[in-house]
Amino acid sequence: MLSFTDTEKTKALGIIEDIRHSIGTALLPLDEEKLRRILFKAMEEGRVQRDVFGLNPVLMAMQTAYIAIDEIGLRRDGLIATLLYPLLVNDDTASDDVMLTMEQVEENFGTGVSAILKGLQRVQELYKRNPVIESENFRNLLLSFAEDMRVILIMIADRVNVMREIKDAQNVDARQRVAQEASYLYAPLAHKLGLYKLKSELEDLSLKYLEHDAYYHIKEKLSATKRVRDKYIEDFIEPIREKLTAMGLEFHMKGRTKSIHSIWQKMKKQKCPFEGVYDLFAIRIILDSAPENEKMECWQVYSVITDMYQPNPKRLRDWLSVPKSNGYESLHITVLGPEKKWVEVQIRTERMDEIAEKGLAAHWRYKGVKSGGGMDEWLGAIRAALEAGDDMQVMDQFRMDLYEDEVYVFTPKGEIRKFPAGATVLDFAYHIHSRIGNQCVGARINGKNVTMREPLRSGDTVEITTSVSQKPKREWLQLVKTSHAKSKIRKALSDASARDGVYAKELLERRFKNRKIEIEDSIMHQLIKKMGYKEVSEFYLAIANEQLDVLEVIERYLEIKNPSAVNSATAASAETRSAADFVLREPNGEEGLHGKSGSSDVLVIDRNLKGVDYSLAKCCHPIYGDDVFGFVTVSGGIKIHREDCPNATALRERFGYRVVKARWSGKGNGQYVITLQIIGNDDISIVNNITSVIAKEGNITMRSINIDTIDGLFRGTLTVMVDDTSRLEALAKKLRSVKGVKAVSRL
Repeated sequence: MLSFTDTEKTKALGIIEDIRHSIGTALLPLDEEKLRRILFKAMEEGRVQRDVFGLNPVLMAMQTAYIAIDEIGLRRDGLIATLLYPLLVNDDTASDDVMLTMEQVEENFGTGVSAILKGLQRVQELYKRNPVIESENFRNLLLSFAEDMRVILIMIADRVNVMREIKDAQNVDARQRVAQEASYLYAPLAHKLGLYKLKSELEDLSLKYLEHDAYYHIKEKLSATKRVRDKYIEDFIEPIREKLTAMGLEFHMKGRTKSIHSIWQKMKKQKCPFEGVYDLFAIRIILDSAPENEKMECWQVYSVITDMYQPNPKRLRDWLSVPKSNGYESLHITVLGPEKKWVEVQIRTERMDEIAEKGLAAHWRYKGVKSGGGMDEWLGAIRAALEAGDDMQVMDQFRMDLYEDEVYVFTPKGEIRKFPAGATVLDFAYHIHSRIGNQCVGARINGKNVTMREPLRSGDTVEITTSVSQKPKREWLQLVKTSHAKSKIRKALSDASARDGVYAKELLERRFKNRKIEIEDSIMHQLIKKMGYKEVSEFYLAIANEQLDVLEVIERYLEIKNPSAVNSATAASAETRSAADFVLREPNGEEGLHGKSGSSDVLVIDRNLKGVDYSLAKCCHPIYGDDVFGFVTVSGGIKIHREDCPNATALRERFGYRVVKARWSGKGNGQYVITLQIIGNDDISIVNNITSVIAKEGNITMRSINIDTIDGLFRGTLTVMVDDTSRLEALAKKLRSVKGVKAVSRL
């Protein structure tokens, strides 16, 4: 059971009275009684224990709640959620024995409290992944996870309280870790929200714990020089006050000393001792001006000050004429005051000062740090709502719909990556490395297998799966959102085309060499142009893709080089006559090799066909039973193509006079090699089922099978020997009936 010491009891009673005074009538009649009952029960059952520093979590929650109410402005829902927070963060509580469910919270305290507690739970889950917190991306992801901005405000208050209470902690390592998080994460968040006092306190305490000697060195120096510094400020502003009063201006002036952390940063940046930091303080002159007189009166004050003290023109910052993009307006000058000391003076009006103090001119942007776009407006509006004291009802509209344009995801190592909304697994793969992207076949998101098309969502942990046989495809350009991924895919496709072109060129040169034909560049260029290709690369790519037959290219080359020799050789051929002079056999068999048909000529192909040199095209691999046509080559031979050959359209358009009708007759000439593509569910048993079907077919021989998994599917190519199309169709039908097979198609 968690028990309070006498000191802790005294503190708790005092804080309870402070909370009651600050919260006023915001609590409902039974709220306090319900909270007391829940917290006492949790302590009695040992569900809350002292933390790593030995601090009482219930007392800490009370102190945090007071900070959230008094210094930030949270009201009822924020107070109750803060007090219930210890019940969520206790790692010792068994997940199957939860004392307080979200349903119970909602029933007892309403949806506002449960929404905040859900946000706090999500943030705790985020922390358990041990991500790298020293990044702007983590801060934005934290905001995205929190959803309700009050979650972040409570966390800031909690961290301020922890930093105050661990000054005497014995666990130095834990204190260092807490201080680092305060410096990297919570201080910037507090600054974004315009919580300047808390931000400075977090930075100073972080410095105290992380750079102990530096902190106390500067603190002692400030203490030793405080009286002198205060007198100097008074001596500096007194003549200015007299002059401005004489001019009839309404104003007030104040001097502020830089925080210890700011001074330390100056010392490091300028590589100087404490005495070398000349702008330990700044003077702010705030005018009560009518809107139409603001700029004029600010410049009047500037004139008065520069008449009295020598200005440094390099240090003039005019944000009156052209306000900063975030709306910040002010006039900053640095002048040489008494004792030859440089003093920074800020001149602004009440309106300008109010805007700046509400965080809309957040100092971290003023220092030149880039912001996150719309996030600034959102945080600024929240800060305004806090200061308006509207019981936080306006918070309902501040959901994270602002982040609909960005998502933040984790790598397996816990690093955070930012992507535009709609980005997919493939975008993530190319972001990691172009090689990973080129070989991507899918991913595991939060332990679940997904395809490369899967969209990314904030908080996902993404692990890419790859395959060495995977290659980029043009349709991938439609799957990705980022320009980085698109450019990498285009480059990979271009490189692949270039490699294919080199391969095709080497193949063509080798075939020319085998025929003992020397390639002349001028004739080759004529050939490429005559065949309808504008670019040489397109020509070689067509050869690589088997859209062009190498033998045909050679024949056309010879025709251009020496057309008379080709014609003579063709005419002199007696054994194998030109198919151009060939009159084809009719189905009734009455016409012979030179017979005439009544309507159309058809080449009838069977194993007994003599006198005609024909072969089956390799681009489409026709087999007995396919609808086919013949294409007459220059040498007089005929290539047999399938009617649905990918090159059929081009051959008919360019060389229609060489195309002849053809059909099969008799029986097939042995077995033919064909390749099938099979797509199905990724199941290891599917391969055994496919091979079993083929093994049962006695008249079909399997030559090879190649399998891969892409987009979470089984995809394989199967090469077999079959007699004709009827056997092929029967085989395809049986394969389609195999469990898990989605599609079977012929390549």
